[in-house]
Amino acid sequence: MTSPLTTSADASTVRWTPRLWGTLLVLCAAMFLDALDVSMVGVALPSIGSDLHLSTSTLQWIVSGYILGYGGLLLLGGRTADLLGRRQVFLVALGVFALASLLGGLVDSGPLLIASRFIKGLSAAFTAPAGLSIITTTFAEGPLRNRALSIYTTCAATGFSMGLVLSGLLTEASWRLTMLLPAPIALIALLAGLKLLPRSEREKDHNGYDIPGAVIGTASMLLLVFTVVQAPQAGWASTRTLLSFLAVAVLLTVFVLVERRSPGPLIRLGVLRSGSQIRAQLGAVAFFGSYVGFQFLTTLYMQSLLGWSALHTALAFLPAGALVAVSSTKVGSVVDRFGTQRLIAAGFALMVVGYALFLRINLDPVYAAVVLPSMLLIGAACALVFPSLNIQATNGVEDHEQGMVSGLLNTSVQVGGAIFLAVVTAVVTAGAPEHATAQAVLDSYRPGFAVVTAVAVAGLLITLTGLRTRRGQQSVVVARSTSVEAERVPARD
Repeated sequence: MTSPLTTSADASTVRWTPRLWGTLLVLCAAMFLDALDVSMVGVALPSIGSDLHLSTSTLQWIVSGYILGYGGLLLLGGRTADLLGRRQVFLVALGVFALASLLGGLVDSGPLLIASRFIKGLSAAFTAPAGLSIITTTFAEGPLRNRALSIYTTCAATGFSMGLVLSGLLTEASWRLTMLLPAPIALIALLAGLKLLPRSEREKDHNGYDIPGAVIGTASMLLLVFTVVQAPQAGWASTRTLLSFLAVAVLLTVFVLVERRSPGPLIRLGVLRSGSQIRAQLGAVAFFGSYVGFQFLTTLYMQSLLGWSALHTALAFLPAGALVAVSSTKVGSVVDRFGTQRLIAAGFALMVVGYALFLRINLDPVYAAVVLPSMLLIGAACALVFPSLNIQATNGVEDHEQGMVSGLLNTSVQVGGAIFLAVVTAVVTAGAPEHATAQAVLDSYRPGFAVVTAVAVAGLLITLTGLRTRRGQQSVVVARSTSVEAERVPARD
């Protein structure tokens, strides 16, 4: 696919057309909604439970239902975008997301609300990889794509930060507003997408559809996410949990065997022979896994121990999100100069320091001296790591496999979040005191924060294995006008 750009001979002076900006804004809106939806629901859970008379275990599934649909179907969503057309898959899934949002705000039943959340997660599993692959096939690899992806990932961070604040405000009026808010935004994005998104052809010569791989791959991911989500409640050493993990291992083994023999695999395993690809996937697991665990524990600390309101807590996180929103748009040019690997390593280093500093918390913290430094360091880390991971994972991948790689990266993000959130929860629960004084509860949180820091250290060590002392040369396609051939120039990884 050619990129609808006008350009001079120098790629750095490329001028984007209004239509191209519109395309990017539509895709950013979908990513914004995904992040907004994830962050808004947590603050609304107490009000939902009170209004619908739901138990704590049922409330958990309002969150877990979304994670299950999202994390379990991302691999299928990414490959479907390649096979059936990225534009078509994106728009249909966005329409389903809007309808599910409307349903979630109108239901009066816990099971129906959970079902709407699962459907929203399912639709996001198709919009996320389809949207990312539209960007990577519209913007040529190199400075143009780096700039687009930095803007795209900024919208995710902005949506997450705004979701925390909006949920605190909207829940004061009604929790239903937090469920309904995404619906009109999704509808506007859908109507704009019908006009602006470039048409994409279905993949030709794909050697048929990998139905066995799709069934087994989806089943393995669904079971993995379900097992991890339920493990803290059922017990990590319980028979049910151990048998579930064994079943996941069997399914994944069968999946690999099927993919190796399939003429048109759901995932071409050869893509994982690339060291940079493997580091990007493992980095995504460590990055999101550590942050989700940190946010979970910090929210408990601020609201349960310090007695802060939901809005107060959201505002405490805001500096990190604001820093990402301000700085991420500049990351593309920094990547052009230093390469993704160095930025990811620098980001993980900042993240480790930020998490470690947070271990200083006590029952009467001075926000500016204790909490704020960690938030700023973590915000700077997110600004460097998240866009760079997206760039590294999609670089060097053929257009017809961009959906597959995008689905794989998003799967790594979601599975990492689910696994390490469950691990952190288990560690904190295991150390929970019998006589819950405030200091004893705080002491039970510290091992969880230590696990979060260790996960970030692991991400840093994985990234450091990819650093090279000398500049590597690769061919990067620089987008030209639709009437001009693409030229190749050397650039960094």
